[in-house]
Amino acid sequence: MISLILRLVINAVALWVAAKVVTGIDIVGMNGSFTTDTAISLLVLAVIFTLVNALVKPIVSLLSLPLVILTLGLFTLVINALMLWLTAWLSSFTDYGLTVAGFWAAIWGGLIIAIVNFLLGLVVPDRG
Repeated sequence: MISLILRLVINAVALWVAAKVVTGIDIVGMNGSFTTDTAISLLVLAVIFTLVNALVKPIVSLLSLPLVILTLGLFTLVINALMLWLTAWLSSFTDYGLTVAGFWAAIWGGLIIAIVNFLLGLVVPDRG
C-alpha cells in the first residue's frame, strides 16, 4: 500500500515537473503558486496517469512491438506521448484537467515524465 502511494506521489511530481518545464502542458488550477488545489489536481491526474499506464500502455506496447524493435526502442517515446495525451483527454471529463497542446509537447512531456520517474525511482526503490 505504501509503495502504491509513493508511486502516485512520484507520478504527481513528474507531471508537475513536465507542466513546469514543457511549454504546451498545463494543469488546471496551477497558477504559479503551489496550493492545496494544485496538490489535489496533481494527485487526481497522477491516479488517472497511473491507471492509463497500468491498463492501456502494456496493450499498446505489445501491439507496437515490431515498431519498437524496428526503431531500436525510440517508438516508446511516441507511446509515452500517447499515454500522456490519453491522460489529458480522460482528465477533461473531471474538474482537474491536464492540457497537452500538441504532438511535440506530448513527446517532450513524456520524456520528462520518464526521466523524473526513473530518477525518483532510484531514490525510492520498490520493496519487491
